Amino acid sequence: MKAAQGATGYLPPPLQPVGRTKVHWGGRDLLYFGGCDYFRLSTHPAVRSVVRRSLSTLGLNVAASRLTTGNHALHLELEARLAQFFEVEAAALVPNGYLSNLAAAQALEGQFTCALLDERAHPSLVDASLALGCPVSRFRHRDPEDLARLLRALPHPSSPLILTDGVFGQDGALAPLGEYLELLPKDGRILVDDAHGVGVLGRYAKGTAQHFGVPVRRLVQCATLSKAFGVHGGVILGTRRLIEAVQRRSRVFAGSTPLPLPLAAGALAALVLVATDLKMRQRLAHSTALVKAALPTFGVAVHDNPAPIVSLEPKSPQQAARLERSLLAQRIYPSFIRYPGGPEAGFFRFAISSEHTPRELGRLVAGVACGL
Repeated sequence: MKAAQGATGYLPPPLQPVGRTKVHWGGRDLLYFGGCDYFRLSTHPAVRSVVRRSLSTLGLNVAASRLTTGNHALHLELEARLAQFFEVEAAALVPNGYLSNLAAAQALEGQFTCALLDERAHPSLVDASLALGCPVSRFRHRDPEDLARLLRALPHPSSPLILTDGVFGQDGALAPLGEYLELLPKDGRILVDDAHGVGVLGRYAKGTAQHFGVPVRRLVQCATLSKAFGVHGGVILGTRRLIEAVQRRSRVFAGSTPLPLPLAAGALAALVLVATDLKMRQRLAHSTALVKAALPTFGVAVHDNPAPIVSLEPKSPQQAARLERSLLAQRIYPSFIRYPGGPEAGFFRFAISSEHTPRELGRLVAGVACGL
């Protein structure tokens, strides 16, 4: 893919969304399985209507930190609704999902004797681990035995903090949270970046913890509102004590302008849809299962879980080019990406949404199968 005119040469070409499942690229409209807008709520009429109405009545920006003059009733309402939905004591909003992990770590600075980080953790967790003020060690990806080895080597007593994605965005793998919790000493905790889990996994879409049926009292849950909820912003979920520490100790929280008011209103509307539209959630689960059942018959390895992510690492540049041609023949945008922590040569990642039709899903399977 050629770089866009005016770009530095490192960025991929710009895309223009068309409808709810397509993008305009290279002079034509192509079916889109990129991004992670799992319910396409960014284009949902109800969400867009609320955003437009809030923009016309409230404007864009409070133009100040929430600790000075930028606190607004919409921010408080969204935090209260998020805490209610996720069944935690409190929630704190930050400007984006990346910063949610950093803000949480700043609030927790000095409270743990060591940090144990999954070797493939999201870059935001890597940055967060450096803000904890304690030694950091990495354990093998999703490997409870290696984590147990590190925990056994700790002096007694210790209070470790494990940092991991809930759903790994590269390939949709899940962190074994239940096994991690069984290994933790009583003063240990887990900070979970559940950006790809919230709104998607669990009986009531509350995320990876609900999917595994583990209690959240020993978790610090961080997430984004830009994936399943289709809007923008980051959120930290936990005890009232944790959230007060975020407000009091986090430089991210104190020093940043909060979520624009129309986006806060849009997130409230999206939260209602995720909480109440069971058919929408069922469509996503059905479509994910359909694709994940079909691809292994062509030799594509997938994770046997409900995460709506499938990835494929080409074995050679020739295979990558062949897959791209095959996807384009099906009029599918070839979502070949390079991302920190992923394969250095790049990989194809496909995100399934509730709004893709069975026919569109069939085109994806055919495009992958014919390109192998």
